[in-house]
Amino acid sequence: MISTTTPTIEGKKIIEYKEIVFGEVISGMDFIKDFAAGLTNFFGGRSKSYEGEMIRAREEAILEMEKRAKQLGANAVVGVDIDYEVLGQSGNMLIVTASGTAVIVE
Repeated sequence: MISTTTPTIEGKKIIEYKEIVFGEVISGMDFIKDFAAGLTNFFGGRSKSYEGEMIRAREEAILEMEKRAKQLGANAVVGVDIDYEVLGQSGNMLIVTASGTAVIVE
C-alpha cells in the first residue's frame, strides 16, 4: 500500500476518496529504558532506547492506519500526518497517531 504525506500520488489518479483513517499506538516506557534514558540525560548524547521505541511505535501506527484503509477497500493513503504525545503522571507513556485519507488509485 502506498502511504504518502502529499495530497496526490505522482503518476496515479485518485478515483475514490473513502474516509479519514487513523492508527494509534500507546507505548509504555519500562524501567530499564527510563533508567538508560536518565543516564543519557545526565551524561549527554542520544537516547537509543527512546529513539528505538519511537521508531517502533511510529511504524506500528502507520501499519494500523494502512490496515484500516484496506478494510475500507482503499489501496493508498494520502495526506499522512504523524503526531506524538506523552501521557501519564510522569510522562512515561508515548502515544503515536498516524492519520490520512484512504483512497483508491488507478
